[in-house]
Amino acid sequence: MALAIRAEGLGKRFRVGPSVPYGSLRESLTAAFTSPGRLFARAARGGSTRDDRIWALFDLSFEVSHGEVVGLVGRNGSGKSTLLKILSRITEPTAGWAEVHGRIGSLLEVGTGFHPELTGRENVFVNGAILGMRRAEIVRRFDEIVAFAEVQRFIDTPVKHYSSGMQMRLAFAVAAHLEPEILLVDEVLAVGDVAFQRKCLGKMDDVSRKGRTVLFVSHQMNQIRRLCGRTIWLEGGRVVRIGPTAEVASAYEASFMDTAMAAEQVGHSPGAAFLTWTLGDGAGPCHALDTFGRVTARFTLRVDRAIHGGRHGIALYDAEGRVMWGSQIDDVHLEPGLHEVVYHIDSLPLKPGPYRWHVSIFGPDRFINNLDCVPEMSVITTPLGHRRDEYAGLLNLPHTVLIRRAAATNPGADDRPAAAEPAAPAAALQ
Repeated sequence: MALAIRAEGLGKRFRVGPSVPYGSLRESLTAAFTSPGRLFARAARGGSTRDDRIWALFDLSFEVSHGEVVGLVGRNGSGKSTLLKILSRITEPTAGWAEVHGRIGSLLEVGTGFHPELTGRENVFVNGAILGMRRAEIVRRFDEIVAFAEVQRFIDTPVKHYSSGMQMRLAFAVAAHLEPEILLVDEVLAVGDVAFQRKCLGKMDDVSRKGRTVLFVSHQMNQIRRLCGRTIWLEGGRVVRIGPTAEVASAYEASFMDTAMAAEQVGHSPGAAFLTWTLGDGAGPCHALDTFGRVTARFTLRVDRAIHGGRHGIALYDAEGRVMWGSQIDDVHLEPGLHEVVYHIDSLPLKPGPYRWHVSIFGPDRFINNLDCVPEMSVITTPLGHRRDEYAGLLNLPHTVLIRRAAATNPGADDRPAAAEPAAPAAALQ
């Protein structure tokens, strides 16, 4: 398959710390005469202030084929945004090279590429022209863009008066609807509400199904899992792992748990802390649910100071942040040591996909600790609902269905099956 993006030995170095300020000749001469000691001190240091340099990216190599949707994950400062800016030609690499084959649409920050004094309408046409679109193409797509962004009333208002959410909606609508061959998206969905996030994810699904390439940065692992076939994990400007999203996402989430446990071990404890979670009998880590039957969920809690009269809460969220189930236990008493909180649930008939446990512990008068459990819980049971997702609902219920000729309602009526309508046999779906 033809390559859309290729990088070899890519690196970007930045200077940090104080830098020599730029000034006029008059300012330089004035400083020399009023503070000659400062001038000579600078000369003794070699004529410059401290010059520290860091590598935001270092020796980065990867390939993305046309039509792929690739995730990009990593902690803040790992180099994700820098990589996208290099691919977008906003900044140049210090080392190595990257080649991009195809027209790029970039959505790197809220309102990127918008001129604040221009109206929303004018910015749509300017951005389309930058992407290489003909005016006729932009006109044809214009109403669809505005409707998607939900800014019809304000389309002729300068964007400097838009809220950040309005700017983000319009920027995404332009980038997604003007059909770039390669779409770079950097954590912009975090600005929108849940309904708009769902709409954006659906649009990116459409973009990917049309064979366009997407490089998608997000801290929401459910979004990465839903959209991306492969994922690149960056840490400290270097590649930690590249591979199938399921494997990379699980390893990335597990790294957070390792970091949290290490921090707890050096004494940064709030009094108690949830450490790990698993499904099943606890014989080994399991985070995938493949049964419609009884479910056991176990959460490890370390208590450093006794808790008397506390509260424990639990909630299960779906990929869109909706609460699937929650519970609370009052009057909890725990002595120092390791404890297991074990839930036995008769059934969790959830649609396949990623879910997230959230557990918490409170003292009688204060919050102690909570945890967004990682890795997420993956439900991998067989889908038993409607073939179209919008009609499938929230649950994945095992069921049977029987279709048969109804009994006659009038005495003496012929209740024999009609030749053209044979009785359908029972269909056991699960």
